[in-house]
Amino acid sequence: MDAQATVAMEAERRGASLAALSRMIGRNPAYLQQFVKRGTPRRLDEQARRHLAAFFGVDESVLGGPAQKAELVAVPRIDAQAAAGPGGMVEDDCVAGEERIDPRVAKRLGVAPESLTMITARGTSMEPLIHDGDALFVDSGDRQLSSRPGLFVLRIDGVLLVKRVARIGFELHIASNNPATPPIAPVRADRAEIIGRVVRLARSLK
Repeated sequence: MDAQATVAMEAERRGASLAALSRMIGRNPAYLQQFVKRGTPRRLDEQARRHLAAFFGVDESVLGGPAQKAELVAVPRIDAQAAAGPGGMVEDDCVAGEERIDPRVAKRLGVAPESLTMITARGTSMEPLIHDGDALFVDSGDRQLSSRPGLFVLRIDGVLLVKRVARIGFELHIASNNPATPPIAPVRADRAEIIGRVVRLARSLK
């Protein structure tokens, strides 16, 4: 939608005439009428655009202004390796740096940015989906298991794992993607700590 159509639509939505809006931004009453109907001026000037965007509650970019750059948010990188193989012993999870991402990425994933952490995968048991060295974006706000397997990072007896996990009654059924990996026997739900659901993978190409 172009700026002219946006002005017309937002003005109608709020029941405001173009003449009244023109006066509000300090212009003659015909200013916005000419902009919408004739394309004159071709672009709103910065002051008019800023005032209209504030009144409409929209980003200036939809009125022809430059797109606002979203402030990047920090995702902590946990100094732990979620084993996609035999399993790795983890005593303490501590932050070892961070990755900065566009908050719109988290929004598309349906995740609150503050709930995201990153953990590195090690091993081959989750191939071809997850490879050794992949960075896992984990939503620590989503720890809900169901009978339908989901991709989770979990800790069992101090061992950090990334697996497909389903809960059936009081048991967790844990599975690997790689058919060559030995199966894991069901475990009691109270033996496991669910860290969060894996919502994204990042892989370095070599």
